[in-house]
Amino acid sequence: MKTTSTHSSLTYTYEEMSKKNKEYLWHPFTQMKEYMEDNPLIIERGEGRKLYDIQGNAYWDGVSSIWLNVHGHQVKELDNAITDQLEKIAHSTLLGMANIPSILLAEKVIEIMPKGLKKVFYSDAGATAVEIAIKMAVQYWQHKGKKGKHKFITMKEAYHGDTIGAVSVGAIDLYHETFHALLFPSIKLPYPYTYRSLHKQEEIVKKNLKEMEQLLREQSHEIAAVIVEPIVQGASGIIVMPEGYLKGLRELCTQYNVLLIADEVATGFGRTGKMFACEHEGVTPDLLTAGKGLTGGYLPVAITVATDEIYNAFLGDYEEQKTFFHGHSYTGNPLGCAVALANLELFETTNLVQEVADKSVYIANRLQDFYRLKHVGDIRQKGFMVGIELVKDRETEEPYSWTERIGGLTCRRARELGMLLRPLGNVIVFMPPLASTIEELNEMINVLYEAIADTTEREG
Repeated sequence: MKTTSTHSSLTYTYEEMSKKNKEYLWHPFTQMKEYMEDNPLIIERGEGRKLYDIQGNAYWDGVSSIWLNVHGHQVKELDNAITDQLEKIAHSTLLGMANIPSILLAEKVIEIMPKGLKKVFYSDAGATAVEIAIKMAVQYWQHKGKKGKHKFITMKEAYHGDTIGAVSVGAIDLYHETFHALLFPSIKLPYPYTYRSLHKQEEIVKKNLKEMEQLLREQSHEIAAVIVEPIVQGASGIIVMPEGYLKGLRELCTQYNVLLIADEVATGFGRTGKMFACEHEGVTPDLLTAGKGLTGGYLPVAITVATDEIYNAFLGDYEEQKTFFHGHSYTGNPLGCAVALANLELFETTNLVQEVADKSVYIANRLQDFYRLKHVGDIRQKGFMVGIELVKDRETEEPYSWTERIGGLTCRRARELGMLLRPLGNVIVFMPPLASTIEELNEMINVLYEAIADTTEREG
């Protein structure tokens, strides 16, 4: 087995890199006490839809390197876009000036956006894109003479990122409760959820929209915006929204003069079988945030896209101080924008969004086999977003306890079988790169099935 890796002119052993990793790195969303007791996985390179560790082991990238890889690793067109741009300039500020890739990318983004979204504001991560949308919404209403409209409605179990503003409109206690004293309050309503419900989908949609309307009727004078993960709520366990809710929500926001923010960081750029999830119901939000798949999973670029109505409210003479005073050092980074352009060109030449929609049917058919496993409680899918909820008892829908770590154990088994996954509690997330072939998907799904079977149906 290979135990060394070459980086530049230096050669490292696994033991050396493992020691340095434990000595110097603090990993996100990772309990470091347990991590330090384990043998860490150290990735050396990627090729196609696989990742390779320093010891030469290959793994399917079963969650697209955390929901963002599109075409795979070492994609020639994307690699070339970065190196070609690097021969011109790596970075220049967007404060008061522009660069060619940022202009061309903005044009391309608007071409593929839901109709009515017209202006692109760049940042570097999904959370910052959400932070920008929140600030834009509040300042918009100030410019419109409605300073009392500064509250937000969000959804229970929502996740919109980890900056303070994004956490304030988030609602997953495990992630967010620690920072409660730092947050501004938001109003939390249920995300329409069908599993463990006694009601039909149509009844759930009607009930949730009625609750939303009652709140807007009473408090719209102080509500700046509703923020929602359209069609699929991600970090809560891949919860798929019933048909009709998003369209109804758009109509209510319009009726009660409240902005709608669609957080498409996870769902955008083809992941659900449409370029943007809002398209499933023909909805145009007032603000849309996106990132992840924008650069094909290569570089950190995110966007907040606004309507002309919002953009125009910020226009005025210098002394009026209507400027949106927000920006990041790497806003509109030319390298990131160049690879994003190449990524979107690949979307077109490969007809990727339609390919995702077509292959999603194959995935759905294969997933039906998983109900043979007695601890598979619910399978939720939209496009290439899949969540498989494991339960202790399928008949009673009793969940596994947190201490049983069933999600983590299943993903550990998948790693042994050659695929990298990451759970959301008892939900196994499967989110392969969008360009995965049917043959590759078949192999990945086989590993997924075996990992769940081995973990949940083992004797003893």
